[in-house]
Amino acid sequence: MKYNALIIIAFLVSSYHSIQAQSTDDKVKQLTKGITSFSGGTDEEIKRNIGVEKHYLELAKQNIEKYRKGNATVLITDDKGKPVKNLKIELNQTTQDFLFGNLSEEVINLLPEEAIKFEERFVALFNFTELTVKWEPYEPKQGKPEWQKLQEKLDWCLKNNITPKGHTLGWTHRAGTPDWLLKLPLEMANELYKARIHNLVGGFKNQIKIWDVVNEPVNTIPWESALKDTIYAEAKIDDGVRYNTENITLEETLPWIEKSFEWAAEANKNGDFILNEFYLIAKPDIREKFYLLLKELKNKNIPVTGIGIQAHEPREMWFSPIDLIKTYDRMNEFGLPLHITEFIPQSSGKTITGGWREGTWTENAQAEFAEQFYTLTFGYPSIASIHWWGLSDKNIWLKGGGLLDKEYNPKPVYNRLLKLIKEDWMTKNLKMKSNHKGEVSFRGFYGDYEVEIEDESGNVYRKNVHLKEGSENIFTFNL
Repeated sequence: MKYNALIIIAFLVSSYHSIQAQSTDDKVKQLTKGITSFSGGTDEEIKRNIGVEKHYLELAKQNIEKYRKGNATVLITDDKGKPVKNLKIELNQTTQDFLFGNLSEEVINLLPEEAIKFEERFVALFNFTELTVKWEPYEPKQGKPEWQKLQEKLDWCLKNNITPKGHTLGWTHRAGTPDWLLKLPLEMANELYKARIHNLVGGFKNQIKIWDVVNEPVNTIPWESALKDTIYAEAKIDDGVRYNTENITLEETLPWIEKSFEWAAEANKNGDFILNEFYLIAKPDIREKFYLLLKELKNKNIPVTGIGIQAHEPREMWFSPIDLIKTYDRMNEFGLPLHITEFIPQSSGKTITGGWREGTWTENAQAEFAEQFYTLTFGYPSIASIHWWGLSDKNIWLKGGGLLDKEYNPKPVYNRLLKLIKEDWMTKNLKMKSNHKGEVSFRGFYGDYEVEIEDESGNVYRKNVHLKEGSENIFTFNL
Protein backbone atom coordinates (compact mmCIF):
# COMPACT_ATOMS: atom_id res chain seq x y z
CA MET A 1 0.00 0.00 0.00
CA LYS A 2 1.39 3.41 -0.95
CA TYR A 3 0.12 6.77 0.29
CA ASN A 4 -0.98 9.00 -2.53
CA ALA A 5 1.24 12.06 -2.78
CA LEU A 6 -1.45 14.04 -4.62
CA ILE A 7 -3.84 13.55 -1.71
CA ILE A 8 -1.18 14.83 0.68
CA ILE A 9 -0.54 17.91 -1.45
CA ALA A 10 -4.25 18.66 -1.74
CA PHE A 11 -4.70 18.27 2.00
CA LEU A 12 -1.76 20.53 2.77
CA VAL A 13 -3.07 23.26 0.48
CA SER A 14 -6.42 23.08 2.24
CA SER A 15 -4.81 23.13 5.68
CA TYR A 16 -2.55 25.99 4.69
CA HIS A 17 -5.42 28.26 3.60
CA SER A 18 -7.47 27.51 6.72
CA ILE A 19 -4.50 28.38 8.91
CA GLN A 20 -3.81 31.55 6.93
CA ALA A 21 -7.26 32.87 7.81
CA GLN A 22 -6.11 33.50 11.38
CA SER A 23 -3.24 35.40 12.95
CA THR A 24 -0.07 33.44 12.21
CA ASP A 25 1.40 33.70 15.70
CA ASP A 26 -1.88 32.84 17.41
CA LYS A 27 -2.58 29.91 15.11
CA VAL A 28 0.87 28.37 15.43
CA LYS A 29 0.69 28.68 19.22
CA GLN A 30 -2.74 27.07 19.21
CA LEU A 31 -1.69 24.15 17.01
CA THR A 32 1.57 23.47 18.82
CA LYS A 33 0.15 23.87 22.31
CA GLY A 34 0.42 20.60 24.23
CA ILE A 35 2.91 18.02 25.38
CA THR A 36 5.53 18.70 22.74
CA SER A 37 5.98 21.18 19.92
CA PHE A 38 6.69 20.67 16.25
CA SER A 39 10.21 21.20 15.01
CA GLY A 40 10.86 23.66 12.21
CA GLY A 41 12.75 26.84 11.57
CA THR A 42 9.77 28.89 10.38
CA ASP A 43 6.04 29.13 10.98
CA GLU A 44 5.46 27.80 7.48
CA GLU A 45 7.51 24.66 8.17
CA ILE A 46 5.67 24.06 11.44
CA LYS A 47 2.28 24.48 9.75
CA ARG A 48 3.35 22.10 7.02
CA ASN A 49 4.35 19.45 9.56
CA ILE A 50 1.09 19.88 11.43
CA GLY A 51 -0.83 19.29 8.21
CA VAL A 52 1.23 16.24 7.26
CA GLU A 53 0.83 14.63 10.67
CA LYS A 54 -2.90 15.26 10.72
CA HIS A 55 -3.26 13.77 7.25
CA TYR A 56 -1.41 10.57 8.09
CA LEU A 57 -3.38 10.08 11.29
CA GLU A 58 -6.72 10.60 9.53
CA LEU A 59 -5.73 8.17 6.80
CA ALA A 60 -4.65 5.62 9.41
CA LYS A 61 -8.03 5.84 11.13
CA GLN A 62 -9.78 5.29 7.80
CA ASN A 63 -7.59 2.24 7.18
CA ILE A 64 -8.36 0.84 10.61
CA GLU A 65 -12.04 0.93 9.78
CA LYS A 66 -11.45 -0.55 6.33
CA TYR A 67 -8.82 -3.22 6.97
CA ARG A 68 -9.10 -4.20 10.64
CA LYS A 69 -12.81 -4.96 10.53
CA GLY A 70 -15.00 -7.37 8.64
CA ASN A 71 -18.69 -7.94 7.93
CA ALA A 72 -20.51 -10.80 9.61
CA THR A 73 -24.01 -12.26 9.75
CA VAL A 74 -25.63 -14.29 12.52
CA LEU A 75 -28.59 -16.46 11.43
CA ILE A 76 -30.97 -17.91 14.04
CA THR A 77 -33.32 -20.79 13.23
CA ASP A 78 -35.69 -22.93 15.28
CA ASP A 79 -35.49 -26.69 15.67
CA LYS A 80 -37.19 -27.09 12.30
CA GLY A 81 -34.68 -24.87 10.52
CA LYS A 82 -37.03 -21.90 10.11
CA PRO A 83 -35.73 -18.35 10.70
CA VAL A 84 -36.67 -16.78 14.02
CA LYS A 85 -37.36 -13.05 14.02
CA ASN A 86 -37.43 -10.43 16.78
CA LEU A 87 -34.85 -12.15 18.95
CA LYS A 88 -32.74 -9.89 21.14
CA ILE A 89 -29.09 -10.34 20.25
CA GLU A 90 -26.05 -8.80 21.91
CA LEU A 91 -22.49 -9.19 20.60
CA ASN A 92 -19.30 -8.55 22.54
CA GLN A 93 -15.77 -9.07 21.33
CA THR A 94 -13.69 -11.10 23.77
CA THR A 95 -10.30 -11.45 22.00
CA GLN A 96 -8.38 -9.75 19.20
CA ASP A 97 -6.64 -11.40 16.25
CA PHE A 98 -4.10 -8.61 15.98
CA LEU A 99 -1.11 -9.21 18.25
CA PHE A 100 -0.48 -6.48 20.83
CA GLY A 101 2.49 -7.54 22.92
CA ASN A 102 5.04 -6.79 25.60
CA LEU A 103 7.81 -8.55 27.52
CA SER A 104 6.46 -10.73 30.30
CA GLU A 105 9.02 -13.27 31.50
CA GLU A 106 10.05 -11.27 34.58
CA VAL A 107 6.71 -12.25 36.14
CA ILE A 108 8.16 -15.69 36.92
CA ASN A 109 10.69 -14.22 39.37
CA LEU A 110 8.52 -11.60 41.10
CA LEU A 111 7.24 -11.74 44.66
CA PRO A 112 3.66 -13.09 44.80
CA GLU A 113 2.02 -9.71 45.38
CA GLU A 114 4.06 -8.15 42.57
CA ALA A 115 3.31 -11.04 40.21
CA ILE A 116 -0.43 -10.58 40.79
CA LYS A 117 -0.21 -6.88 39.88
CA PHE A 118 2.02 -7.56 36.89
CA GLU A 119 -0.23 -10.29 35.50
CA GLU A 120 -3.37 -8.22 36.00
CA ARG A 121 -1.94 -5.21 34.16
CA PHE A 122 -0.42 -7.34 31.40
CA VAL A 123 -3.47 -9.45 30.61
CA ALA A 124 -5.75 -6.42 30.65
CA LEU A 125 -3.88 -4.96 27.69
CA PHE A 126 -1.80 -7.58 25.84
CA ASN A 127 -2.30 -10.93 24.08
CA PHE A 128 1.26 -11.53 22.86
CA THR A 129 4.75 -11.82 24.34
CA GLU A 130 8.33 -12.47 23.33
CA LEU A 131 10.28 -15.11 25.27
CA THR A 132 14.06 -15.03 25.11
CA VAL A 133 15.97 -18.03 23.81
CA LYS A 134 19.18 -16.12 23.14
CA TRP A 135 21.85 -18.78 23.16
CA GLU A 136 24.07 -17.53 25.98
CA PRO A 137 21.34 -17.15 28.65
CA TYR A 138 19.39 -20.18 27.37
CA GLU A 139 22.39 -22.53 27.41
CA PRO A 140 25.10 -20.96 29.63
CA LYS A 141 26.74 -24.37 29.97
CA GLN A 142 27.26 -26.56 26.93
CA GLY A 143 24.73 -29.34 26.68
CA LYS A 144 22.53 -27.99 29.48
CA PRO A 145 19.84 -25.77 27.89
CA GLU A 146 17.51 -24.35 30.50
CA TRP A 147 14.35 -25.52 28.76
CA GLN A 148 12.51 -25.92 32.07
CA LYS A 149 12.57 -22.14 32.57
CA LEU A 150 11.20 -21.64 29.07
CA GLN A 151 8.46 -24.16 29.77
CA GLU A 152 7.51 -22.32 32.96
CA LYS A 153 7.07 -19.14 30.94
CA LEU A 154 5.05 -20.99 28.31
CA ASP A 155 2.78 -22.39 31.02
CA TRP A 156 2.11 -18.82 32.15
CA CYS A 157 1.28 -17.85 28.56
CA LEU A 158 -1.11 -20.78 28.20
CA LYS A 159 -2.85 -19.94 31.48
CA ASN A 160 -3.41 -16.35 30.36
CA ASN A 161 -4.18 -17.00 26.66
CA ILE A 162 -1.03 -15.18 25.55
CA THR A 163 0.56 -16.00 22.18
CA PRO A 164 4.33 -16.54 22.60
CA LYS A 165 7.17 -15.78 20.20
CA GLY A 166 10.72 -17.14 20.52
CA HIS A 167 13.55 -14.57 20.37
CA THR A 168 16.06 -15.23 18.90
CA LEU A 169 17.55 -18.36 17.32
CA GLY A 170 20.53 -16.69 15.64
CA TRP A 171 22.38 -13.53 16.65
CA THR A 172 26.06 -12.62 16.45
CA HIS A 173 25.92 -10.38 19.51
CA ARG A 174 27.81 -11.95 22.44
CA ALA A 175 24.43 -13.00 23.87
CA GLY A 176 23.98 -15.15 20.77
CA THR A 177 27.39 -16.83 20.90
CA PRO A 178 28.07 -18.23 24.38
CA ASP A 179 31.68 -18.27 25.54
CA TRP A 180 31.91 -22.05 25.42
CA LEU A 181 30.89 -22.04 21.75
CA LEU A 182 33.86 -19.86 20.84
CA LYS A 183 36.27 -22.54 22.04
CA LEU A 184 34.99 -25.09 19.52
CA PRO A 185 36.07 -25.77 15.91
CA LEU A 186 33.92 -23.97 13.33
CA GLU A 187 32.41 -27.16 11.91
CA MET A 188 31.35 -28.38 15.33
CA ALA A 189 29.91 -24.96 16.24
CA ASN A 190 27.86 -24.98 13.04
CA GLU A 191 26.46 -28.43 13.80
CA LEU A 192 25.52 -27.35 17.31
CA TYR A 193 23.81 -24.25 15.91
CA LYS A 194 21.78 -26.43 13.55
CA ALA A 195 20.87 -28.79 16.40
CA ARG A 196 19.86 -25.84 18.57
CA ILE A 197 17.40 -24.60 15.92
CA HIS A 198 15.98 -28.08 15.36
CA ASN A 199 15.59 -28.70 19.08
CA LEU A 200 13.90 -25.39 19.85
CA VAL A 201 11.66 -25.03 16.80
CA GLY A 202 10.85 -28.73 16.58
CA GLY A 203 10.69 -29.44 20.30
CA PHE A 204 8.34 -26.55 21.04
CA LYS A 205 6.39 -26.53 17.76
CA ASN A 206 3.11 -27.24 19.55
CA GLN A 207 3.62 -24.24 21.82
CA ILE A 208 5.64 -21.67 19.83
CA LYS A 209 4.83 -21.02 16.19
CA ILE A 210 6.43 -17.58 15.79
CA TRP A 211 10.22 -17.16 15.88
CA ASP A 212 12.71 -14.37 15.35
CA VAL A 213 15.09 -16.60 13.44
CA VAL A 214 17.95 -14.15 12.85
CA ASN A 215 18.34 -10.88 14.72
CA GLU A 216 20.03 -7.75 13.34
CA PRO A 217 21.66 -9.37 10.28
CA VAL A 218 22.86 -6.20 8.55
CA ASN A 219 23.97 -4.36 11.68
CA THR A 220 26.06 -7.21 13.09
CA ILE A 221 28.90 -9.24 11.61
CA PRO A 222 28.22 -12.62 9.94
CA TRP A 223 28.22 -15.90 11.85
CA GLU A 224 31.67 -17.15 10.88
CA SER A 225 33.24 -13.79 11.66
CA ALA A 226 31.73 -13.83 15.15
CA LEU A 227 33.00 -17.35 15.78
CA LYS A 228 36.57 -16.18 15.18
CA ASP A 229 36.26 -14.39 18.47
CA THR A 230 37.78 -16.00 21.54
CA ILE A 231 37.47 -14.91 25.12
CA TYR A 232 41.12 -15.78 25.60
CA ALA A 233 42.68 -13.90 22.69
CA GLU A 234 44.42 -10.56 23.09
CA ALA A 235 42.51 -9.18 20.07
CA LYS A 236 39.14 -10.20 21.47
CA ILE A 237 36.14 -9.08 19.40
CA ASP A 238 33.84 -7.05 21.62
CA ASP A 239 30.26 -5.98 20.94
CA GLY A 240 31.41 -2.73 19.37
CA VAL A 241 33.36 -4.60 16.73
CA ARG A 242 30.50 -7.03 16.27
CA TYR A 243 28.38 -4.07 15.17
CA ASN A 244 31.05 -2.79 12.78
CA THR A 245 29.77 -3.98 9.38
CA GLU A 246 31.28 -1.25 7.22
CA ASN A 247 33.21 -3.64 4.99
CA ILE A 248 30.84 -6.61 5.20
CA THR A 249 29.29 -7.60 1.86
CA LEU A 250 25.88 -9.09 1.16
CA GLU A 251 27.57 -12.24 -0.07
CA GLU A 252 29.24 -12.69 3.33
CA THR A 253 25.99 -12.15 5.20
CA LEU A 254 23.68 -14.40 3.18
CA PRO A 255 24.93 -17.97 3.84
CA TRP A 256 24.33 -18.26 7.57
CA ILE A 257 20.95 -16.54 7.31
CA GLU A 258 19.84 -18.90 4.55
CA LYS A 259 20.81 -21.93 6.61
CA SER A 260 19.14 -20.58 9.73
CA PHE A 261 15.78 -20.23 8.02
CA GLU A 262 16.07 -23.52 6.17
CA TRP A 263 16.84 -25.38 9.41
CA ALA A 264 13.90 -23.68 11.15
CA ALA A 265 11.54 -24.72 8.34
CA GLU A 266 12.87 -28.29 8.53
CA ALA A 267 11.88 -28.38 12.19
CA ASN A 268 8.38 -26.96 11.66
CA LYS A 269 7.04 -26.49 8.14
CA ASN A 270 4.10 -24.50 9.54
CA GLY A 271 6.22 -22.06 11.54
CA ASP A 272 6.22 -18.29 11.21
CA PHE A 273 9.84 -17.19 10.72
CA ILE A 274 10.88 -13.54 11.07
CA LEU A 275 14.02 -11.64 10.05
CA ASN A 276 14.46 -8.78 12.52
CA GLU A 277 16.45 -5.53 12.19
CA PHE A 278 16.90 -2.05 13.72
CA TYR A 279 17.56 1.45 12.34
CA LEU A 280 15.17 0.78 9.43
CA ILE A 281 13.04 3.83 10.23
CA ALA A 282 15.80 6.32 11.02
CA LYS A 283 18.53 5.34 8.55
CA PRO A 284 17.63 4.96 4.85
CA ASP A 285 20.99 3.30 4.07
CA ILE A 286 20.33 0.52 6.63
CA ARG A 287 16.77 0.19 5.33
CA GLU A 288 18.05 -0.29 1.78
CA LYS A 289 20.72 -2.75 2.82
CA PHE A 290 18.09 -4.80 4.66
CA TYR A 291 15.78 -4.55 1.65
CA LEU A 292 18.48 -5.96 -0.65
CA LEU A 293 19.11 -8.80 1.79
CA LEU A 294 15.41 -9.66 1.84
CA LYS A 295 15.28 -9.47 -1.94
CA GLU A 296 18.08 -12.01 -2.27
CA LEU A 297 16.45 -14.31 0.26
CA LYS A 298 13.16 -14.11 -1.59
CA ASN A 299 14.86 -14.80 -4.95
CA LYS A 300 16.34 -17.95 -3.40
CA ASN A 301 12.99 -19.02 -1.93
CA ILE A 302 14.35 -18.93 1.61
CA PRO A 303 11.38 -19.43 4.00
CA VAL A 304 11.23 -15.96 5.54
CA THR A 305 7.56 -15.46 6.44
CA GLY A 306 7.69 -12.15 8.29
CA ILE A 307 9.72 -8.93 8.54
CA GLY A 308 10.66 -7.56 11.95
CA ILE A 309 11.10 -3.81 12.40
CA GLN A 310 12.69 -2.67 15.65
CA ALA A 311 11.46 0.79 16.60
CA HIS A 312 13.75 2.00 19.37
CA GLU A 313 16.81 3.36 17.56
CA PRO A 314 17.87 6.12 17.90
CA ARG A 315 16.57 5.82 21.42
CA GLU A 316 15.42 9.42 21.93
CA MET A 317 13.97 9.89 18.43
CA TRP A 318 10.35 10.86 17.74
CA PHE A 319 9.76 9.21 14.36
CA SER A 320 8.03 11.35 11.78
CA PRO A 321 4.93 9.88 10.12
CA ILE A 322 6.68 10.34 6.78
CA ASP A 323 9.66 8.17 7.71
CA LEU A 324 7.46 5.62 9.40
CA ILE A 325 5.17 5.09 6.41
CA LYS A 326 8.08 5.24 3.98
CA THR A 327 9.67 2.36 5.88
CA TYR A 328 6.46 0.33 5.91
CA ASP A 329 5.95 0.95 2.19
CA ARG A 330 9.45 -0.25 1.33
CA MET A 331 9.22 -3.41 3.42
CA ASN A 332 5.67 -4.05 2.21
CA GLU A 333 6.97 -4.66 -1.32
CA PHE A 334 7.73 -8.27 -0.35
CA GLY A 335 4.10 -9.03 0.46
CA LEU A 336 4.96 -10.40 3.91
CA PRO A 337 3.46 -9.52 7.31
CA LEU A 338 5.35 -6.74 9.07
CA HIS A 339 6.05 -6.92 12.81
CA ILE A 340 7.03 -4.08 15.13
CA THR A 341 9.26 -6.13 17.39
CA GLU A 342 10.84 -3.69 19.85
CA PHE A 343 9.14 -0.38 20.67
CA ILE A 344 10.02 1.57 23.80
CA PRO A 345 9.51 5.34 23.92
CA GLN A 346 10.64 6.64 27.27
CA SER A 347 9.80 9.07 30.06
CA SER A 348 13.41 9.65 31.07
CA GLY A 349 13.56 13.43 30.96
CA LYS A 350 15.96 13.30 28.01
CA THR A 351 15.67 15.60 25.00
CA ILE A 352 13.50 14.47 22.09
CA THR A 353 15.53 14.11 18.90
CA GLY A 354 14.77 13.44 15.24
CA GLY A 355 13.72 16.84 13.94
CA TRP A 356 9.95 16.20 13.85
CA ARG A 357 8.85 17.02 17.40
CA GLU A 358 10.89 18.75 20.05
CA GLY A 359 10.72 18.90 23.81
CA THR A 360 11.45 16.49 26.63
CA TRP A 361 10.62 12.81 27.06
CA THR A 362 8.14 13.15 29.92
CA GLU A 363 5.41 10.68 30.84
CA ASN A 364 2.92 12.72 28.82
CA ALA A 365 5.23 12.91 25.80
CA GLN A 366 5.69 9.14 26.00
CA ALA A 367 1.90 8.69 25.99
CA GLU A 368 1.36 11.11 23.11
CA PHE A 369 3.99 9.49 20.90
CA ALA A 370 2.80 5.99 21.73
CA GLU A 371 -0.77 6.81 20.76
CA GLN A 372 0.40 8.34 17.49
CA PHE A 373 2.74 5.44 16.70
CA TYR A 374 0.14 2.77 17.47
CA THR A 375 -2.52 4.56 15.42
CA LEU A 376 -0.26 4.95 12.38
CA THR A 377 0.99 1.38 12.68
CA PHE A 378 -2.32 -0.38 13.38
CA GLY A 379 -3.63 1.68 10.46
CA TYR A 380 -1.12 0.09 8.08
CA PRO A 381 -2.81 -3.06 6.71
CA SER A 382 0.17 -5.42 6.51
CA ILE A 383 1.33 -4.86 10.10
CA ALA A 384 0.63 -8.05 12.07
CA SER A 385 1.93 -7.19 15.54
CA ILE A 386 3.24 -4.40 17.78
CA HIS A 387 5.48 -5.42 20.67
CA TRP A 388 6.53 -3.05 23.46
CA TRP A 389 9.91 -3.68 25.12
CA GLY A 390 9.14 -3.80 28.86
CA LEU A 391 6.07 -3.44 31.08
CA SER A 392 7.33 -1.78 34.26
CA ASP A 393 10.00 0.79 35.06
CA LYS A 394 11.15 -1.54 37.84
CA ASN A 395 12.82 -3.83 35.30
CA ILE A 396 13.36 -1.97 32.05
CA TRP A 397 15.94 -1.74 29.25
CA LEU A 398 15.65 2.05 28.80
CA LYS A 399 15.06 4.29 31.81
CA GLY A 400 11.43 5.35 31.94
CA GLY A 401 10.47 3.03 29.08
CA GLY A 402 7.78 1.10 30.92
CA LEU A 403 4.02 1.45 30.79
CA LEU A 404 3.87 1.05 34.57
CA ASP A 405 5.89 2.73 37.29
CA LYS A 406 8.20 0.84 39.65
CA GLU A 407 5.23 -0.10 41.87
CA TYR A 408 3.31 -1.48 38.85
CA ASN A 409 0.86 1.41 38.76
CA PRO A 410 -0.29 2.66 35.33
CA LYS A 411 1.54 5.60 33.79
CA PRO A 412 -0.37 7.86 31.35
CA VAL A 413 0.84 5.77 28.41
CA TYR A 414 -0.74 2.60 29.84
CA ASN A 415 -4.14 4.26 30.19
CA ARG A 416 -3.86 5.81 26.74
CA LEU A 417 -3.14 2.44 25.10
CA LEU A 418 -5.78 0.68 27.18
CA LYS A 419 -8.41 3.00 25.75
CA LEU A 420 -7.12 2.58 22.20
CA ILE A 421 -6.66 -1.18 22.19
CA LYS A 422 -9.48 -2.35 24.45
CA GLU A 423 -12.12 0.29 23.78
CA ASP A 424 -11.61 2.02 20.43
CA TRP A 425 -10.28 -1.10 18.65
CA MET A 426 -12.73 -3.68 20.00
CA THR A 427 -16.38 -4.17 19.11
CA LYS A 428 -18.62 -4.35 22.17
CA ASN A 429 -22.20 -3.88 23.34
CA LEU A 430 -23.82 -4.33 19.93
CA LYS A 431 -27.54 -4.81 20.59
CA MET A 432 -29.85 -5.79 17.74
CA LYS A 433 -32.97 -7.77 16.87
CA SER A 434 -33.16 -10.51 14.27
CA ASN A 435 -35.08 -9.54 11.12
CA HIS A 436 -37.72 -11.56 9.27
CA LYS A 437 -34.94 -13.76 7.86
CA GLY A 438 -33.71 -14.52 11.38
CA GLU A 439 -30.56 -12.50 10.73
CA VAL A 440 -28.50 -9.74 12.24
CA SER A 441 -25.56 -8.29 10.36
CA PHE A 442 -22.71 -6.27 11.81
CA ARG A 443 -19.22 -5.01 11.14
CA GLY A 444 -16.60 -5.59 13.79
CA PHE A 445 -12.90 -5.94 14.57
CA TYR A 446 -11.40 -9.36 13.88
CA GLY A 447 -11.40 -11.72 16.85
CA ASP A 448 -13.60 -13.90 19.05
CA TYR A 449 -17.10 -12.83 20.04
CA GLU A 450 -19.70 -13.92 22.53
CA VAL A 451 -23.20 -13.89 21.04
CA GLU A 452 -26.04 -13.67 23.55
CA ILE A 453 -29.48 -14.55 22.21
CA GLU A 454 -32.69 -13.99 24.16
CA ASP A 455 -35.98 -15.46 22.91
CA GLU A 456 -39.49 -14.14 23.56
CA SER A 457 -39.81 -16.29 26.69
CA GLY A 458 -36.70 -14.78 28.22
CA ASN A 459 -34.49 -17.81 27.65
CA VAL A 460 -30.87 -16.84 27.06
CA TYR A 461 -28.46 -18.73 24.81
CA ARG A 462 -24.77 -17.96 24.52
CA LYS A 463 -22.64 -18.86 21.52
CA ASN A 464 -19.07 -18.10 20.53
CA VAL A 465 -17.96 -17.09 17.03
CA HIS A 466 -14.70 -16.01 15.43
CA LEU A 467 -14.81 -13.08 13.03
CA LYS A 468 -11.85 -13.87 10.79
CA GLU A 469 -10.19 -11.85 8.07
CA GLY A 470 -10.73 -13.36 4.62
CA SER A 471 -13.60 -15.60 5.74
CA GLU A 472 -17.28 -15.49 4.83
CA ASN A 473 -18.24 -15.01 8.51
CA ILE A 474 -21.80 -16.33 8.37
CA PHE A 475 -22.78 -18.04 11.62
CA THR A 476 -25.91 -20.18 11.95
CA PHE A 477 -27.41 -21.22 15.28
CA ASN A 478 -30.33 -23.56 15.87
CA LEU A 479 -32.29 -22.89 19.05
